[in-house]
Amino acid sequence: MTRRGWLLFAAMAVIWGIPYLLIKIAVGELTPVTLVFLRTAVGAALLLPIAAARGGLRPLLPYWRWVLAYTIVEVSLPWFLLADAERRLSSSLTGLLVAAVPLIGAVVTWLTRGDERLDIRRVGGLVVGLAGVGALVGLDVSFRDLGAVGEVALVAVGYATGPIIVARRLPGVPSIGVVAASLVVTALAYAPLASRQLPSTVPSPRVLLAVAVLAVVCTALAFLLFFALIGEVGPVRATVITYFNPAVALLLGVTLLREPFTLGAVIGFSLILVGSLLATRRASGPAAGEASSTSRSSASGEPGTPGRLRRSRG
Repeated sequence: MTRRGWLLFAAMAVIWGIPYLLIKIAVGELTPVTLVFLRTAVGAALLLPIAAARGGLRPLLPYWRWVLAYTIVEVSLPWFLLADAERRLSSSLTGLLVAAVPLIGAVVTWLTRGDERLDIRRVGGLVVGLAGVGALVGLDVSFRDLGAVGEVALVAVGYATGPIIVARRLPGVPSIGVVAASLVVTALAYAPLASRQLPSTVPSPRVLLAVAVLAVVCTALAFLLFFALIGEVGPVRATVITYFNPAVALLLGVTLLREPFTLGAVIGFSLILVGSLLATRRASGPAAGEASSTSRSSASGEPGTPGRLRRSRG
């Protein structure tokens, strides 16, 4: 890998590991609806002109139903559910729970594709990964927070489903166009509710900074860098960032927010990581990359990357 490739890789491993920290800070003063609106509105304002200049919007028109479906399962609902869940869960625990996305992606792929074979290795990976989720929930979650865990579980299902939608229903569609359109649609959908939930006073500088970084760095800039990473190192190596994002979320939550570093986090993340590798790794075959690429973005808290880029990711 070139020096530029390593720099892009390191940047993405961090950038898509910090949204959980920023969301936790922001929901201290903003409602989940307001946060989603601000994040998508700013992100759309930055990416939409770029997508339009690159001719990435017009090709979406024949596929608008699937673009809408992708938007719902990857952006509109997950980002709200994450924000709502983090009002009760720590940012580090949320990031670790979302790390189960590759496991869910493997199951969804198997259930929806008749030519997929669930062999002993993959079954073992699913069992190990689920044991990791069980360790996280059993050791680190109180009974009153199970509802928030359920919200994160829905996020994981959405993140696992979105890339499958774009792989099968949006082949060849420009990636940046789908991402920009998803942000625009979500911002418009949340605008009426957000206008009634804006805080009566200006949020603290800490919250404003969190929202700005979340929208500009973790959304708009992140996708541009990820596109560059794909072009530099290829799809297979690029998806490895998936396994670093939850570790970054854990490190930031513990060091900056003084969240507890627990035995459940160590055991749970280790088992989820091993299980994901076993369940999604493929030796050969035309569908080799599908389940593993559902893990990308999703372990990061960011929407899956569609269209041409999704194909290149494998």
